[in-house]
Order: sequence, then structure tokens, then C-alpha cells
Amino acid sequence: MTKAPWITIIGLGEDGPDGLPPASHKALAAAEVIMAPRRHLSLLAETTARLIEWPVPFSDGIGLLASLRGQKVVVLASGDPFWFGAGSVIAREFEAGEWRCLPAPSTFSRAASHMGWAIDQTICLGLHAAPLTRLRPFLAPHLQLVVLLRDGDAVHALAQYLQGEGFGESELTVMEALGGPREKCTSLRADDVQPRAFQHPVCVALKPKGAGAVLPVAAGLPDAIFETDGVMTKRPVRAVTLSSLAPKPGELLWDIGGGSGSIGIEWLLAHRACRAISVEPRADRVRLIEHNAAALGVDRLRVVHGEAPDVLTGLPSPDAVFIGGGISAEMMDALVGLLPAGTRIVANAVTLEAERLLAETHARKGGELLRIDVSTAQPLGAKTAWKPSYPLVQWSGVL
Repeated sequence: MTKAPWITIIGLGEDGPDGLPPASHKALAAAEVIMAPRRHLSLLAETTARLIEWPVPFSDGIGLLASLRGQKVVVLASGDPFWFGAGSVIAREFEAGEWRCLPAPSTFSRAASHMGWAIDQTICLGLHAAPLTRLRPFLAPHLQLVVLLRDGDAVHALAQYLQGEGFGESELTVMEALGGPREKCTSLRADDVQPRAFQHPVCVALKPKGAGAVLPVAAGLPDAIFETDGVMTKRPVRAVTLSSLAPKPGELLWDIGGGSGSIGIEWLLAHRACRAISVEPRADRVRLIEHNAAALGVDRLRVVHGEAPDVLTGLPSPDAVFIGGGISAEMMDALVGLLPAGTRIVANAVTLEAERLLAETHARKGGELLRIDVSTAQPLGAKTAWKPSYPLVQWSGVL
């Protein structure tokens, strides 16, 4: 006979137990221990169960929960515990047979219902424990977002961020304590938000508007979007390089010789499930990569400070590798020894020595060898002429 789970995760709204279905009421009544953040415990009526406040930081509560094994434990979480909630953490730490979940409507569902928005056409972001820059890829007219925030003060911080990015005309609907007796909704523009006491829990429905720059979704972002010390794969070559790398959802890229981080960042922007590791020997450029990643809302870029190939050993195996600087026979030999069969490699070269190496690699490994010549129109006295960049040779192939 299968043993019943000893943990029941219950989604709780701001209306407390009054909004719970019968199955959740039954689990609460049977609980020997109820473990939850202070706000959730305050919503409960009298109970004979032992009450334990979930500690801060959240991770400290996992060991405490494990120590209760053998008792009937209810864990309270906001709304749907598996949508930016505690559910996934508990599921990761405990066996499937140890827990079950009884969700309630999420804050996203309640907010979308209030706005009359189709939730499948709404971008939902949990920024209660993440920087506001995560919004950057989604700041575009015609989009609609619901954003969870850490507290009331974060509403003003959100408005300031939007103004700083040129989206001060954005329409905000600030929703406090949705679904409960304290529910309050306030509509205003981002440039009209003043510091005030918005009450936690709070979320914001956002329609971006303004003259701010919208990030294109095609490969080859404008160079001006990135801060650089001059060492960066420029837009036309970057577009060709991303096309050759061919990012797919969930894949991991090694960006060797990160520079400004533009290749790794665009790889991540191609799909929210993509991951990247940027390897850069110079400390000042490590900081530059981290700055560009944060400014463009990228959170899945790991930056490794060190010389390749020395620092590559021990890194997770990639699906694709880009070599933008420091290509050498030693590098290629090391990659052949490190990478699993089927790994895609793209390497760019501007020197004759590096070109020769890529030509030899092409002769041995096959793949595709391209020569890319880019010229831009520039003033020449009172007229205009073509100014060529250094020609670039690109090899792309599969190990």
C-alpha cells in the first residue's frame, strides 16, 4: 500500500481559509504542524496544530521542514506554489512521494482577471527576489506584463527604472493584497508615481509606453546597446556569428574571449532557456561583461575569469563554442580533447596566422569557411566613401 505524503503544500490567498476548497480545509484540519511565513500564519483562524514561522532566508527552512518528517505537515504558500513560489524548491529537496500540492489561483491569474487580459498573452515575471533589469527585454509597446514585487517601496523603484529607460509614459496598475479584504488597485503612469506607502503583497500590471529603445528580437543588436572598451564583435559580424552558432532552447554556450559579452548575451536573449559561460582573462572586461548582462536583463550568464584553455577543464559540457579571441593550435587541440562529439564550434579570425589555422582546421574537419568583408559609408571631405573594416574569416563546424 502506498504511503500518503506527509507534506501538503497549500496555496493560500489574501482571503485566508475562506477562499480555500474543501480538500485544503481537510488538510489544514488534519495538520499536526503548519509551517509558513508570518503573513500566511496571521491569516489563519484558531488551530490545534503547532505553528512554525518559515525562517529567512528561505533556504534555512528546508532543514527545519525535513526535521518534521513523520508528522502531518502543511506548508502554506501564496496562490499557486509552483509559479514563482516555494513549491519547486520543496519538490527539488524531497522525494515525490513525500509531498502533494493543493494550489489556489495565482497572483498572476487574479491580476490578469482584474485587467481583463488573456493570461496566455501576458508576460508574467517574479521580481520579488530579482533585479528590475530583468524587465529590459520586454519593454516594448503592445506587450502587457504582470510583475510581482518584493514590497511596496519597489513600486517607486520600478517607476524610476522605467523612466530611466525612456518608458516613463508606461501605464501601471498597482494591485495591493489582491483577493482579500485589503485589496486596492491604483492606476497611474510611471512618471506620476511618487514615494508612498503601497502595502505588501503588491504586484503591478504594466503596459510599456514611451520613447525608450526597444531591443530587437533578431540577432545583431545595435552596437550602442553595449558598453565596450572597443573590443567587441560588431553588429553585422555578430549577426552572422549567432546564425552560425544556431542557438536552440536549453543549450549551453562557451563564449571564449568574452570581450564585452555581446555574443553570450545575444545567445541568451535568443531564448529564455538558453545558458552561457563567458571566459575572459582580463578583470576589467569581466566587469564589463557583467555590467552589460545586468543592463540587458540577462541572468543566465556565468563569467569565468581566466585564460582558456586552462580554465575550461571542469566546466559543464557545452552544446556550442564560440572563439572570438586567442584562437591557437593549442586552443583547438584542447577543445578536441575536452568537448563531446557533436559540439558545434564557431571561430572568427582577423590575423593571417589565425586565418591559416582556420583553413587547416577546415581541411581536416570540414564544416564551412567564410570570408566576411564589411564596409560602411563614411564622410570623405565633402563627399562619402566606403570605409572597410578588417576582413574576417569564420570557420564553423562540428566535432
